[in-house]
Amino acid sequence: MSSPEGSTITFRRRAPADVRPRALAGFARKLEKTAAQGGAFDCLLTGDAELRKLNREWRGQDYATDVLSFPVRADSNRRDAENAEKTRRKAKRKPGDAEGAKVRWASHPGYLGDLAISLGRARAQAREFGHTTEEEVRILMLHGVLHLAGMDHETDGGRMARAERRWRRALGLPTGLIERVRP
Repeated sequence: MSSPEGSTITFRRRAPADVRPRALAGFARKLEKTAAQGGAFDCLLTGDAELRKLNREWRGQDYATDVLSFPVRADSNRRDAENAEKTRRKAKRKPGDAEGAKVRWASHPGYLGDLAISLGRARAQAREFGHTTEEEVRILMLHGVLHLAGMDHETDGGRMARAERRWRRALGLPTGLIERVRP
């Protein structure tokens, strides 16, 4: 679902009954204005098979994951910068683009990049943590946007974890990804 304000939400297939596309588009605009500091992003909501394929292709990890981030920023961490450059060279489209769609890379200076989210993983995690699939998608979007903004919880000494916790509270979201895996 396109948002005239900048960020887009695209469902690879029809949106499931427990996820409201307009509400997610509104949340994307809210993220864009707050955590993304005005930077636009595109978010693809798809299945485990596509996330597994993307994860294998871009990260060398052969499993379905919940969220992947494809930043455009050259000053984000080195691996992300290499992936963004590889993406620009490799194809005329991004993971969330339909065939033939215009690529937004360098022509939009405030554009942060792409997110891909597995609805299957989101649904399973929502059940596990006792909230709705839509809430889980929002948590995954926030996590992904922080990565697009250049943060990396594996190397930043807790900076991203603190930011995610702060934004999660401000946006009224349940426990975030980083908090779930840290003791």
